[in-house]
Order: sequence, then C-alpha cells, then structure tokens
Amino acid sequence: MALGKILWVDDEIESLQSQILFLQNKGYEVSALTNGFDAVDFVRDNIVDVVLLDETMPGITGLETIAKIKEVNQHVPIVMITKNETENLMDEAIGSQITDYLIKPVNPNQVLLSLKKIIDNKRLVAEKTTTAYQQQFRNLFMALNSSPDYNEWMEIYKKLVYWELEMEKSDSPEMQEVFQSQKSEANNEFFKFISRNYAKWVGPKSVEGPVMSHTLFKYKVMPHVEKGVPTFFLLIDNLRFDQWKAIQPIFAESFRILEEESFYSILPTATQYARNAIFSGLLPMDIEKAYPQQWKNDDEEGGKNLFEEEFFRGQLKRMKRDDVRFSYTKILNNQAGQDLVNNIHNLLNNDLNIIVYNFVDMLSHARTEMEVLKELAGDEISYRSVTKSWFEHSPLHQALKKIADKKINIVLATDHGSVRVKTPAKVIGDKQTTTNLRYKHGRNLNYEQKEVLAFRDPKEAGLPVPTVNSSFIFAKEDLFLCYPNNYNYYVNYYRNTFQHGGVSLEEMIVPVIKMTNK
Repeated sequence: MALGKILWVDDEIESLQSQILFLQNKGYEVSALTNGFDAVDFVRDNIVDVVLLDETMPGITGLETIAKIKEVNQHVPIVMITKNETENLMDEAIGSQITDYLIKPVNPNQVLLSLKKIIDNKRLVAEKTTTAYQQQFRNLFMALNSSPDYNEWMEIYKKLVYWELEMEKSDSPEMQEVFQSQKSEANNEFFKFISRNYAKWVGPKSVEGPVMSHTLFKYKVMPHVEKGVPTFFLLIDNLRFDQWKAIQPIFAESFRILEEESFYSILPTATQYARNAIFSGLLPMDIEKAYPQQWKNDDEEGGKNLFEEEFFRGQLKRMKRDDVRFSYTKILNNQAGQDLVNNIHNLLNNDLNIIVYNFVDMLSHARTEMEVLKELAGDEISYRSVTKSWFEHSPLHQALKKIADKKINIVLATDHGSVRVKTPAKVIGDKQTTTNLRYKHGRNLNYEQKEVLAFRDPKEAGLPVPTVNSSFIFAKEDLFLCYPNNYNYYVNYYRNTFQHGGVSLEEMIVPVIKMTNK
C-alpha cells in the first residue's frame, strides 16, 4: 500500500523524472501533470494526499491554481515550489493557505521531508509519544510507590495530565489502556493518601498542609494585589487541570503566563463548600459559626452560594486589608457575560476584581439532567474540546481581550474539578440522606467501608454537623453512590457522566494560574 498519493504539477515535468522515481522508490504513488487546469480536474476526480505545485506555468499560475483546487477540495495540503524568492509571493502563497513552500532547485530529500511532515506527521508523532511514555511509565510507577507528599502528588498529577494530553496523539489502544490503568492506580493511591492526611490538614491543630480552598486568597491572590495595578481574580466553576491546559494556548495569545500551579480543593469538592471556603477564607464549619443565617446545609431550602461577596468582605477584614477596593461579578448566563464585556474597562479603577463564571452550569443547560453534556462530552477528550470551544467564544474571553493591552495581573483558579464516574456503589440511608452522587451526609448510613472516606464526626473534616449523629462519606476514584431502589436505572443514567464532591486527583488538585499582560 502506498504511503500517500502525490500529484506533482510542473510544466517542465520531464526534468523531474529522477525525483518522481526517488519518491516512488520510497513508497509514494506519484501522478504528474503539466498545467493548472488538468490539476484542478484531477483533484476533483481522484483522492490526493498532497499536491506539489510549480508557481510559474503557462495558462493559469500556481496561485490561481491553488484557489481553484481549494474550491474543489478545501483540505488538500499544497506545497508551492518556485524559483521566485520575493517576499510578497511568499506572503500571497501563505495567505492562500499552502502547507509548505520550497525554492527551486529542490533536491529529492527536501521534497521527501516536506511529504513526511505532512503525511507521516501523525504516525511519527504517535510512535514517538508511545515510546516516550513507555520510558516514563517506570518513573511514574516509582513515584507512586515512594510515599509521595502533597507537593509530590501535585507533580504526579501534572505529569499524568501531560501524558493524557500527549496520548491523544497516539493511536495505540494498548498504550491508552496502559495509561488508563496507571491513572486509575494513581487515584487509588491518592485516595489512601487523602484518607491518612486530610483530617490533619483541616483539623483544629493543623500546622502543616497544602494551600487549600480556604487559604487560597491568603497565599495565592492577596500577595499579588497592589495599588495601581488592577488584579483580576477569575474563578471558572468546575475547571479541571486538563481543561486549563486546553484553554491555556488561548490565554497565551494575549497574556504572559508567569506561574502554573495547583492547590487542593476541600471536601466535599462541591461548589457550595469549596467556593464558600475560597471567598470566606474559612472552613465550612467556621462559616456556619460566623454566618449562621447565611450558611445553608445541603438539605436546607434556599441558595447555597448567595453570600460570597459578603464572605469575602469578612476575609479582607480579618486580613486587615479593608483598604482594598474590589468588585464582585458573578456570571450565570450569557446576558451577564455581555454586561461584563461592556463594563470591563470600568473595572480597571479597582485594586481587585473578582469574576465568578458558572461555566459548567451553563454548559449543562440549566441542568437539563446532563443530557446535552452526555452527548457533547462523553469522555475526557471531548470534555476538554467543549471547554476550549466554550472559552474561545465566551464573553469572558472577549472581555479579557479588551484589556489585554493594559497593565494588569490575572489569577485564574476554580473551586473544584470533576471526575467521570464509572463504578456504582450502594449506599443505604434514611430519608434525610442527601442525594449527591460523590458524597453524602445523613444518619445511619450503610456503605462498604473500603469504597468511601467516612467522617463519623464531620468536625474532623472541618464540616458543620447538619443534624445530630450525621456523618459524611466521600466516594473514592470513579465511584458514584446509588440507593438500592431504582438501582439499575440510576446506574445506567449516571454512568460516564462528570460528577464532583468526592476524592480523586481530578476533583481535588486544581489549577491556580498567575498571568500578566505581555
């Protein structure tokens, strides 16, 4: 089977016979023509992988031929070959969306390299990716088994995300499988690590621990807030580290990325807990004490995230930073996004601008039970792709582009990530038990101990006690918690959806990124 089908168009094709033979010997199928008209007809009637095209030919020129070929087949790669080195011809050719540009006389290896780049690129990259991961596999395996601390876990997760993104280039199902099992093993070890250490990090006597939701502003945001240079704190709801990597190139077009770090979301990795902790600078247990009217438990009526601005005012006060002039904007729908685009310049007068963007809530379309998401984002690759597409066309991106030329600081973060759930786990509880799929609290909960991290006393996890004798449980890895009644229906309905609230690398280790103008 030929490596690729090449069409070579040149009015002096006779003089290129040795080159054509060279390519045929390398395994390419080459068809030769002497003018643009015939080339357009040939592309219309035949499969062509690459067109090699002379610029100066009688009849119609190379540039005119390109335009006509693109009308017939917009995606066929074209390599322009010309004696003419003038810059404006190069500009015109590149503007006509050629794939490569070669100057005559060309030697056979130049042409071969160009074809390899175009046709074999995917295969070569896939092979190299697979080999490189095989070499890294052992290092990752050793890192997992050397009792990593919380900093090393952040590094391990970063590496896993890197390889997950690299694996998209590999078409080897075997390697994908090896990677998935390594990621699953990592999540299993991470669950044990969190089970051993979480209470120490958030307990009343905690001295050691990573930056977490309730200390994010203290360590990662407020040190950057200075008079005279506005800081924008962007919180994109439910953004995993791999989703950040998907939108990073779009940010990099307008801003300089200074630090790419991560922090730990508190448990439950759910908006109501993690986001309130970020803005109040307190653990949920302490928020309830300080703001008994505003704090709502899962089973209580009323909005759970209505007081973030008030909580943040309190945090500034405790930090003795009341002098900071700040704005708080929450975007729950497209209209609010458009208002931000129109108002963004006015925010430059503040020291700090907080923008909370409820991306996933909008994506799941006012919670149409995730059906839209199931279609659009059935796996990690498509989830990243949807995120990228959303951000590229979002009002948030438009607004930021409007101030990209101003001297500003940006800190981008999220409240928690999400995990694709695959494995059901049975939980039995009384009527008061909450309905969340990745965590539950209630009295008399019945569950398999090895499947969850349980806190019989919620205070140990820095959490309020919703009712007397309530305990909290958090699902591990890719589990989702189901009741026995209607069990099969729920299992089929929720399997392979993205959920949050539990213990996994994807939910707990989340991005915090520092950027500035270029």
